[in-house]
Amino acid sequence: QVQLVESGGGLVQAGGSLTLSCVASGNIFGINAMGWYRQAPGKQRESVAIITNGGATVYADSVKGRFTISRNNAKNTVSLQINSLKPEDTAVYYCNAEIRDTLGRFSLASWGQGTQVTVSS
Repeated sequence: QVQLVESGGGLVQAGGSLTLSCVASGNIFGINAMGWYRQAPGKQRESVAIITNGGATVYADSVKGRFTISRNNAKNTVSLQINSLKPEDTAVYYCNAEIRDTLGRFSLASWGQGTQVTVSS
């Protein structure tokens, strides 16, 4: 089993910044891509930012230039620096990762609890 624990959310004013962190633990034999996702009330979960094992990044258009994803492969962690927050960024933020099992297969881990980000106008 692999556990994902997110932290760093909070209530901030528009224009503010936050840094979200996520650590993966458990039966991990390798990690491929890691990413951040968010789910706003009444909406589907969406991908926000992805980072490959080699450090290549992909961002949703809505966050480009404001969000920065990074990872520490030695610690199995992924972070998301969020700047210039907008009220529409309000959501529960989740991380996930493609975890390699003992047979060499990759699959997404089970979702964690997420961390709430609330942006006031």
